[in-house]
Amino acid sequence: MENKSSYVLGFHGINKTLLATAGGKGSNLGELSGIEGIQVPGGFCVTTEAYKEITGNNEAFNSLLDQLAVLKADDRKAISEISAKIRKAIEETAIPKGIENEITRHLEQTDERNAYAVRSSATAEDLPTASFAGQQDTYLNIAGKESILKHISKCWASLYTDRAVIYRLQNGFDHRKVYLSVVIQKMIFPDVAGIMFTADPVSSNRKVLSIDASFGLGEALVSGLVNADNYKVREGLLIDKKISTKKLAIYALKDGGTKEQEIEPEKQNKQALTDEQIIQLEQMGRKIEEHFGNPQDIEWCLANDTFYIVQSRSITTLFPIPESGDKENHVYISVGHQQMMTDAMKPLGLSFWLLTTRAPMRTAGGRLFIDITSMLATPAGRETLLNVTLGKSDPLIKDALTTIIGREDFINSLPGDPGSSREESGPGKSNNAVSPANYETLNDYDPTIVSDLIRSNQTSTEALKQNIQTRSGSDLFDFILEDILQLRKIAFDPQSFSVLMTGINASFWINEKMNEWLGEKNAADILSQSVPNNVTSEMGLALLNVADVIRPYPEVIDYLSRQVDGGIKNDNFLDELVNPDSYRDDGGQETQDAIYDYLSKYGMRCSGEIDITKTRWSEKPSTLVPMILSNIKNFGPGAGKQKFEQGQQEALKKEQELLDRLKQLPDGEQKATETKRMIGLVRNLSGYREYPKYAFISRYFVYKQALLKEADQLVQANVIHEKEDVYYLSFEEFHEVVRANKADYQIISKRREEFKSYEKLNPPRVITSDGEIITGKYKREDLPAGAVAGLAVSSGVIEGRARVILNMEDADLEDGDILVTTFTDPSWTTLFISIKGLVTEVGGLMTHGAVIAREYGLPAVVGVENAARLIKDGQRIRVNGSDGYVEIL
Repeated sequence: MENKSSYVLGFHGINKTLLATAGGKGSNLGELSGIEGIQVPGGFCVTTEAYKEITGNNEAFNSLLDQLAVLKADDRKAISEISAKIRKAIEETAIPKGIENEITRHLEQTDERNAYAVRSSATAEDLPTASFAGQQDTYLNIAGKESILKHISKCWASLYTDRAVIYRLQNGFDHRKVYLSVVIQKMIFPDVAGIMFTADPVSSNRKVLSIDASFGLGEALVSGLVNADNYKVREGLLIDKKISTKKLAIYALKDGGTKEQEIEPEKQNKQALTDEQIIQLEQMGRKIEEHFGNPQDIEWCLANDTFYIVQSRSITTLFPIPESGDKENHVYISVGHQQMMTDAMKPLGLSFWLLTTRAPMRTAGGRLFIDITSMLATPAGRETLLNVTLGKSDPLIKDALTTIIGREDFINSLPGDPGSSREESGPGKSNNAVSPANYETLNDYDPTIVSDLIRSNQTSTEALKQNIQTRSGSDLFDFILEDILQLRKIAFDPQSFSVLMTGINASFWINEKMNEWLGEKNAADILSQSVPNNVTSEMGLALLNVADVIRPYPEVIDYLSRQVDGGIKNDNFLDELVNPDSYRDDGGQETQDAIYDYLSKYGMRCSGEIDITKTRWSEKPSTLVPMILSNIKNFGPGAGKQKFEQGQQEALKKEQELLDRLKQLPDGEQKATETKRMIGLVRNLSGYREYPKYAFISRYFVYKQALLKEADQLVQANVIHEKEDVYYLSFEEFHEVVRANKADYQIISKRREEFKSYEKLNPPRVITSDGEIITGKYKREDLPAGAVAGLAVSSGVIEGRARVILNMEDADLEDGDILVTTFTDPSWTTLFISIKGLVTEVGGLMTHGAVIAREYGLPAVVGVENAARLIKDGQRIRVNGSDGYVEIL
């Protein structure tokens, strides 16, 4: 191993521990050089120590860097001007003699007459969690010492191209903490070159290796100049190949530099690698992957029948695979897509959910997945998944599962029936509709059943609040574990489930029969408006009542508006309202009382509420202020009551109209009687759909408040640095820290970093144990040109301004806007009162957003893939909630 403070290191003196010295490319080349049987063209790294020497005392460079540090990623013009000056300052700085001598010595060792590739190797590049590939410059076929030295300076300067600077600003990397090493690598003049991914870049399947190959230098392929052949290999077998017409190649010139050259016509359609070479290259790829311990993106070239590896980096975009603990094939379904919360969850949030569920769940990428393999293994299980539960609610999941079932070799079929394998993904999950032939689950029900269930829940939660107060330390954790058994009883109570299913199945019955008898689609949507006992829709209307209290007090409104404009810094802003010297006598007391009263009923809610670590409204009341101000601006007094009554009137009118039309039919009286009974079930029971989740989250918040007191004690005792550190531990690990009064900060820091990387990932709806992401498609022939397909969940057609909102706190809505977002869990209901339509990327017929959209009479389309990217904020769009598509006008 060479001296670590050296300015120049040969590849054989470098390994992954020298990342800070050799940069991403350099340390990876050092690792590759040490793998037996892998040929790496010889070379060396000019280390980051040399870069620091050049820039450290460079006054011009450092003053320009100060100017760059204050810019935002969208200040493109200023970034461009300052970056150009920084590059010039670096290129004009002479390389000190000591560094130049070391470079000369290494060139003489590898033969100075060779041509070299000179490549940038940044310390923030090719890391496991961030891929900066191609952001710094590469120069090929550079010959002669003077030219090599000049191009080393150019590489250093390339750390400040506009693109690299903007990427760092967007991803929170500090310019002063990113250094550059330069790789000087002997040029290979290949016949064929390309890229190899050891996991399929399209499907993410870890067992399928993908090779792109073209004639000449690999740079042409990397930069997208030429078409390439593509070969797919699975476990040593060539399973697919696409031979492209390769019209161009880039070749090296004898005196340095490169040139584009047309490939002779008879060679253009020739397979670039033979089948034997493809298999040989695959074996090398698997060997490299095994060495690094994760899937790799590898640059390779073939010269004189020898394969050379010129680079390997981790593939950073793959979604992690849920771990099953065996080697069998498994199929996993995303819980987030059922729960309308696809954000990454912190470890404490994940472990809490796992404690409360009965379904066979796994975690991956900060998300939860249900293992549905055993259900897919039997005919009855498949029928339930496709046509009763998941498939009925979400056509994209249905199509993906149909694809897997079609591969008869992936899941081994079991004889028989799994029975009533009800796989809940959490409280109040109502995708588990009983089969359409058995539409009802409660034939005779007591009309007070819903209020009785709600009362019993409230009593139980109040008892929990009392009993938990006396618990602390280890005793608290044991108490919570015991209470979770109670929580599970509530969440999966058979009577509660029957009420849920009866309301849902009555809706399905009405939709099916009204379509069959009257040719009317989605009749249940209007009948579901303003049903009683829907705690989520009541929460939205109750915020209109808060606005009514504040509306008469202009000074309070002005104070709250100033707080929002300044980005509310502290959550004691409500205390200022009752300060005798401020607003107490001008509506301050009334405002504070109204907000606190609202929080006492709904303060346990927040966006992403299934993650116990997420900040609740009671913990940060300022979240609600923009919505309250929006309600004051967009509505008049009494709007909450008016909206509810208007929905009731529309539902009653619809009921009467349907019954009158049914009576005109053969057997009309009987059809009308049957329909009236079903409408009664929808009106009386479907509001309860939202309650189990509310009860669940209420209990969660009681646990959280008690656990944060424990975390506070740990901070006081200097066991942890801040309360939020416990969010990166599982429930059991948190318990252990309290027991031992000692925390492992390595685990906390590692999990914090992992969480940051998980936040950037998009979870798939369906993933297999091979890591393959199976995407479903809508099978739709009837769409207007240019329309984007989705699932119709609340009927009606509306045109309006699209507001693309990814964070509830950023909502600035006007009456008549259409909300476009990734997902809407119950907390988003507070925005629904201001909008005229809804479009989400995630959701099903019975997920929260769909249920509330129907109750508020909002046309809604969910499951619109990439909606928040395809639709731009401010565009006019038309939402067709009856037929399930969105048009950009």
